[in-house]
Amino acid sequence: MAVTAAMVKELRERTGAGMMECKKALVDTNGDMDGAIEFLRKSGLAQADKKASRIAAEGKIALAISDDGNEAVMVEINCETDFVAKDDSFNAFAQAVADSALSQGPADVDALMQLRIDGATVEEARQALIAKIGENVQVRRFVRASSDGPLGAYVHGGRIGVLVDLAGGDVELARDLAMHVAAMNPEFVSADDVPADVMAREKDILIAQAEGSGKPAEIIEKMVEGRLRKHLSGITLLGQAFVKDGDLTVEKLLQQAGASVNSFRRMAVGEGIEKKQDNFAEEVMQQVTGG
Repeated sequence: MAVTAAMVKELRERTGAGMMECKKALVDTNGDMDGAIEFLRKSGLAQADKKASRIAAEGKIALAISDDGNEAVMVEINCETDFVAKDDSFNAFAQAVADSALSQGPADVDALMQLRIDGATVEEARQALIAKIGENVQVRRFVRASSDGPLGAYVHGGRIGVLVDLAGGDVELARDLAMHVAAMNPEFVSADDVPADVMAREKDILIAQAEGSGKPAEIIEKMVEGRLRKHLSGITLLGQAFVKDGDLTVEKLLQQAGASVNSFRRMAVGEGIEKKQDNFAEEVMQQVTGG
């Protein structure tokens, strides 16, 4: 597979590695982006893969909660600029869509677009809004959560939304956990939820990194075990230090409250949507010439 400048640019943005290292990694992995990231991590050249889900669109996460607090829906509505994301008409549309999704329970986005708000379908209202504000507007996705126990619901700045289904505890704890998930972005509830292939891949990367230290095999094994535990604590909700008390893990917090987390859902505006591709050759030339 031919390696393009755009592919090299994406790999640079996702890993922080140098241009030539990124090109070599892509060539060696026949253009496999995930394989190239893993190659760079094993070689110690990747700074971090923190940009895999870059925010590349504006918009709003709208939240609707049932009167009894046991059910909630979050909807992501996208627009082109932050200016429109703050527009009253755009925000009113987003909230109306969320309220309808909660009250009418559509199965998917296609069904959601056929619901009626203010005498028109959501799709008709969307088109009218586009004509009014002059920007493209998309109803991208929604998630629904219900709970027999406390349901934590939190939206930060209209851009990050979280729903937490809690067993035991109280509403305050559920909301604190939702705020924690918004801030710390765990991938899984506990280590038991981490897929075996994800664990195996991370262990392979850690082994490759440790073998470069030149230490004996038994020391390497201990190093890998320690680093794997640290990695798991970072990507799991229970393993993370509680955002409001760094001396307390979320697992300990839950134990103290006699509670447990059944599940959580987190949405961030624009995650996974690619931005417009810039001209990579021009970017490099500007850096070389200082233009």
